[in-house]
Amino acid sequence: MRKIIAACGNDCSACPRYAAHPCEKTEHELLHTAELWMKIGYRDHIVSTEEISCLGCGPENWCRYRIVRCCEERRIKNCAECVEYPCEKLEACFAVTKSFEPICRRVCTGEEYERLRKAFFEKAENLGAL
Repeated sequence: MRKIIAACGNDCSACPRYAAHPCEKTEHELLHTAELWMKIGYRDHIVSTEEISCLGCGPENWCRYRIVRCCEERRIKNCAECVEYPCEKLEACFAVTKSFEPICRRVCTGEEYERLRKAFFEKAENLGAL
């Protein structure tokens, strides 16, 4: 499957939350993801499978860094297309995401960690390849 790169560089095609075609997820997969999110500290409790399921970024979705909204305002698809790339917002996004990597290595199975690495910890590399 080809990569589906989000505005910030996440690889949606590797993301355990992304449930849009062609990456549909079962209820069991989504529940496992909700449990994983609590285990690694992304959530403080196990959320519903409906809440954990993601159909992709949109300007209406919550984003701490307002990256999708920023890309929409600039009429670009992703941060790699921006003349200010990488901006302070994106650098902060990279740093916070990377701060979760040590705990993921510690508490995840090898398969879980590898999936999270591909989905989230390679943002800059993904954007650089576009």
